[in-house]
Amino acid sequence: MQHFSDLYWRLDSTTSTNQKVAALKDYFGSVPAQDAACALSVLCGAKQVRAVSTRLLREWAAEAAELPLWLVEESYAHVGDLAETLALILPEQLTNISGTTADHSSLSLSHFMQETVIDLKGKPDIYKRHVVEETWRRLKPRERIVWHKLVTGGCRVGVSRTLVARALAELSDLEPTTLAERMMAATIETAEDFQSLISAQPTSVDGLRPFPFFLASPISGEVHELGSVTEWQAEWKWDGMRAQIVRRSAGISIWSRGEERMNDAFPEIVDAAESLPNGTVLDGELLASLPNNLLPFSMLSRRASRKRVGKKILTEIPSVFVAYDLLEVHGKDIRSEPLAFRRNELLTIVPSAFQRRPAPAGGAVKPKHSDKNINNRLFHSPLVPGGTWDELGCARQNARQRGVEGLMLKRTTSSYAHGRQRGDWWKWKVEPLEIDAVLHYAQAGHGRRAGLHTDYTLGVWDGDQLVTIAKAYSGLTDEELIEIDKIIRSTTIERHGPVRIVKPTLVFQLAFENVSKSTRHKSGIAVRFPRIARWRRDKSPHEAATLSDLKALLAQTTGEQTA
Repeated sequence: MQHFSDLYWRLDSTTSTNQKVAALKDYFGSVPAQDAACALSVLCGAKQVRAVSTRLLREWAAEAAELPLWLVEESYAHVGDLAETLALILPEQLTNISGTTADHSSLSLSHFMQETVIDLKGKPDIYKRHVVEETWRRLKPRERIVWHKLVTGGCRVGVSRTLVARALAELSDLEPTTLAERMMAATIETAEDFQSLISAQPTSVDGLRPFPFFLASPISGEVHELGSVTEWQAEWKWDGMRAQIVRRSAGISIWSRGEERMNDAFPEIVDAAESLPNGTVLDGELLASLPNNLLPFSMLSRRASRKRVGKKILTEIPSVFVAYDLLEVHGKDIRSEPLAFRRNELLTIVPSAFQRRPAPAGGAVKPKHSDKNINNRLFHSPLVPGGTWDELGCARQNARQRGVEGLMLKRTTSSYAHGRQRGDWWKWKVEPLEIDAVLHYAQAGHGRRAGLHTDYTLGVWDGDQLVTIAKAYSGLTDEELIEIDKIIRSTTIERHGPVRIVKPTLVFQLAFENVSKSTRHKSGIAVRFPRIARWRRDKSPHEAATLSDLKALLAQTTGEQTA
């Protein structure tokens, strides 16, 4: 545990890539393989166990420190980090807890995690409290901070998977890309898993592993600055979930960009992939699509979060996979080939295109499904025609009516790179939708924003009531946040824990990518990627938008009607 805590603070104390790699090399080169596997799981963002609720930790820490709970809550609001708050209020030597003060434990990370985190899941609160208090006695204050993050399932370390792969590559003499691919495909839980990860010999996961994703950058200047339109390929930017389909002799896998295997969530795509040639890897987008229209991303997200899908979900939220790149064909890695070559090969593997046409007035939009398509589940992404940038700009303006987010621009000579490398793939999204909304709940931020109310819940008018439509956390300057915080404090009507209910005095211009019907929100409408565009000082609250305005925007942009 001490070694991992030292690693955490070394990584936290620097922004230097080389220093972070050096810290990772020192750690992985000095700890047992079982500890390395345990640390790797945390560093690479694997789902963590939340063994103890933060509420219980706050209550137990308040008693241990002989402080009123309200003071702990206020301290948390100012510090902005619960793990640090608890470590600060706890005495270094916990003499007021029954039992003797224990020496700092030298237990390994894996043993410590098993004993004080994993084994607590599902145990009675009285048992959890005993373990928590014993652990506080074992650890020094700086180590308690790290452990608090581990036991609440919120340990986030400032390194990317790419940096971890680079450090392990320098230790093992393997290529960083090989390690990155193995880390995506493998579950690293045991010492044997870690040894297999860094082995020079082929491993059992090599046949299932995807390739690291190539990420596009948002276009920042004028599109004409990219040069001749003939050097570029334009496609729709689908509003779905990025994924790769891997079809090899070892089996079939569907991988999300978040490096999760999603076979159980999309069994019909797995079935369709059976028809792909062995040694095929497709890069593309998972979409939720009924026979007559695309479904909003929120429905796809609901499905993707499930470990198993039943007949009802398969019927209500059927999925398709739209491929826009071919990374491997007949077992050969073709990522270094030009995009134009890869696309020609893709059309031989997945010949049918997925079409999304603008809806006729009052009518539904139908994707063109071909009987010759592979089980009507796999399609290729069609190109968007345009002989000039202005013609592509016109197509982009109609993107939202097609249920897509804009255009993707890809240089036809580009290879398939690793990560976000600017210059060859650009996202040319449509301008965001905007509506004026009123602040009616606020909550203090965390980290750098600790002590300021920066987390806002915004609503629109439904008669004389405000109904929530979004939560927003970004878009304002530091100076505006300080000024707004003073207004929030002076206009608070009620407080419920960390949440303040405020008088409707502040109006913000809310920007978002899309709008759709929702059964999960009281308003009946959900907005996607909301953020604050500006503070509307020139508007009074009753000049803000209404729910009818939002419904009209929904009808205008998607053709959907609400009751």
